[in-house]
Amino acid sequence: MLVAAAVCPCPPLLVPDVAAGAAPELAAARAACTDALGVLAAARPDRLVVVGPAEQNGRGPHPEGTRGSFRGFGVDLDVRLGGNGNRDGRGDAGAATERELPPSLAVAAWLLERTGWSDAPIEGLGVGEPLKAERCIQTGRDIVARADRVALLVMGDASACRTLKAPGYLDERAAPFDAEVARALGAADVAAVKALDAELAYELKASGRAPWQVLAGAAEGADLGGALLYEDAPYGVGYVVATWS
Repeated sequence: MLVAAAVCPCPPLLVPDVAAGAAPELAAARAACTDALGVLAAARPDRLVVVGPAEQNGRGPHPEGTRGSFRGFGVDLDVRLGGNGNRDGRGDAGAATERELPPSLAVAAWLLERTGWSDAPIEGLGVGEPLKAERCIQTGRDIVARADRVALLVMGDASACRTLKAPGYLDERAAPFDAEVARALGAADVAAVKALDAELAYELKASGRAPWQVLAGAAEGADLGGALLYEDAPYGVGYVVATWS
């Protein structure tokens, strides 16, 4: 069953080495992510599953130890998903695959390394933006069926259309969409997260819709309460940090 979840944004700019001179602008978001990971650790899960958006080559499972990199963003910085391989004495699980973590999971790996996560084994899952809500919800159900105490770290951004200089330019639908996302995630409103409009999310370039609906499926029947730790739109992109516990 799901015992806790943390929702975090996934821009590579969250990593100070990538953001460079702009790093202070996301200091509050980083601090909120750290607090959210503390909620996961306090829940004492048996397993942590990190879910984030991914392009075609990054979709599917990523075992503990899988490596990621920010070289594509001009920074010589490597990360790995968890520091203890597969924890069963056979070495580094990530060495068995040549696939790198998609950027969203690389950001998650950086956050986990930064906070020194060692509380439970980790696995990653990259999900595609086109994945229908029903499939996302079923994926969440399947994740929590595999262990008694599961925690989720759910990566994803809200709309990218909040300002004229945003990646998706200004769309007047973006602010109301983001407000409902923040409300639903902050309240652990499973029904509202399930009901997010996939087509509108796509049009607003919201990368978090599918991962959030995986969370909604995982949280069915868990009766978790929510807390909104951060909500803002620097660079015209909606970023939300929330916890369910």
